[in-house]
Order: sequence, then C-alpha cells, then structure tokens
Amino acid sequence: MANTMRIGTHGRSLARASIPSVARIHALMRIEGLVPVVDSSLAAQMAMAGVPVEPGTEVVDNPALAGIDLFFSLGGDGTILDTVAKTGQSGIPVLGINLGRLGFLSSTREEGALAAIQAVKEGRYTIQERSLIALQGTDLANGETLIGLNEMSVHKRDTSSMLVVDAWVNDRFLSTFWSDGLIVATPTGSTAYSLSCGGPILDPSCDAMVITPISPHNLNVRPIVVPGASILRLHAEAREDKYLVNIDSRGFIVGRSLDLHVRKAAHRARFVQLEGTGFFNTLREKLGWGMDVRSAKMSER
Repeated sequence: MANTMRIGTHGRSLARASIPSVARIHALMRIEGLVPVVDSSLAAQMAMAGVPVEPGTEVVDNPALAGIDLFFSLGGDGTILDTVAKTGQSGIPVLGINLGRLGFLSSTREEGALAAIQAVKEGRYTIQERSLIALQGTDLANGETLIGLNEMSVHKRDTSSMLVVDAWVNDRFLSTFWSDGLIVATPTGSTAYSLSCGGPILDPSCDAMVITPISPHNLNVRPIVVPGASILRLHAEAREDKYLVNIDSRGFIVGRSLDLHVRKAAHRARFVQLEGTGFFNTLREKLGWGMDVRSAKMSER
C-alpha cells in the first residue's frame, strides 16, 4: 500500500478574506486522501480569523522538516519566495496557488485547486528546476550566505544622492554605475524588479544572470546578461550614511561602503509544473501577450 502523501502549506500575511480559501484547500486535500501539514504561522493566522485548523491537519513550525512530499504556497509571489526559503536545500517541490493579485510564479488560482490536488495525487505533473542566487557581504548578515530566487539589489534609501557601484565579472572590471542602485537577477527574477527597470525577460531554464541598473545617470548604460557561472563582485559607495541591500523580500540597511559577492547558488529550487501550464502561458496570461488591446478599447466606447 502506497504511503499517504503529505502536503505542506504556507501562507504569509494573508488577507482575512483569503483565510476561508485556505481552509477549503485543506479540506479538498483531506477529501482526496492527502495529509495537509500547515506551518504554525499560517495556523495562527487561521485561528485569529476564527477559522481554526480542522482535525486531520497537522501543525508544525516548518513543514519542510516534517517529511512532506510537496509544499503548497498559498498567496502571491511574495509567499512563494518565502516558501522557497523554507525548503532550503531539501529539494521539496513547490506549487503556488494564487490567492493574491498577479501571482506570476503561481501554477493556478483557487478555483483550480481541486484539479491541482488531483494532479499531484495522480502524479500528473513535471518538476522544473530554477537557479537561485547566493549573496555574501563582509558586513551583511554576519557574513552569512543569503539565498534568493528572484534577485539581489543595492539601492539608496530615499531621494538622497545616487549610489556609485563598481562591478566586476570573474575579476574582470565591467563598469562603474552611477545610479539609484543595481539589480542582479536570476532568470526567474527577470520578470520582477529587473523587468520594471528595463531588463530583458529570460526563460527560467536559461543559465544566466541579468545585471540591471536602476535609473542610471548615464543613459547609455543598459542591462547586460552574463553567464550563470559568473562570479560578480560589487563595491558600493554612497554619499549618505546608509543604503539598502535586498535579496528577495529580505532587506538590510548597510553603511556607506560595502563589498558584495554574488554567484549562482549550489542548489536549485524545484517547482511543480502542471499539465497545460508553462512559462509562455504565463507571459500570455499575466502580461497580456497576444492581446489586442485596441479591440478592447473599441468595445468600451
């Protein structure tokens, strides 16, 4: 007899109106014979909303350490970033169910939850691996190596003077960037902050990183794609006392001068890809590719 699948669930700061949706997804799992394993922070949110965890659902501090088979991320893209961080180097696949707005990284919305659960139960999915970024700084997080799915960025805190960032790729000097900051993005992160700053879109299977300046003072400066095996060194200088270093949703206030080292992480994130979904589908559905907005505007008149 096959072992019962254990599915971890995580939600980060969900809107109160989304909590009943989480309970319904847990109920669907139990109906399909799966065991929901909820992280304690999500269980606390449910209790505060008057929707306590039902019998048959386990509550643990981190489902990734509780023998789960898959991890369901319930929320938006920020929740998926959190969920990937929780999986660490475990290799546990993540499936996103969008309860937020855009949900670019999600596989489905709430109305598709039952179909997703049944597909997972029956093994009708594939695993897509995505590269992660590793960031180190001598005065950053006590020298800890920080891991991110989307990007790292260094940028000024407010409307103060611009940053000056010197960049090297594999010990070869690239350029000095006078700008509001600099982004180093993975292929997954190429559709996030980097895209809003004029960076290119990369297919998630590409082995590359994107270096994107934020509002550069020199208008000739453009984003550049470098090989995924590159080792980047950044030296940031600011006229003001403090500026920000971010990696995904984690931020650090740092001093006037800092050296940062960026490279591809040794391990990769693993995502569940359901049948009929994929990156190009996401571009069409979430970014409106292929839509004739002229026809839509005419119909509104």
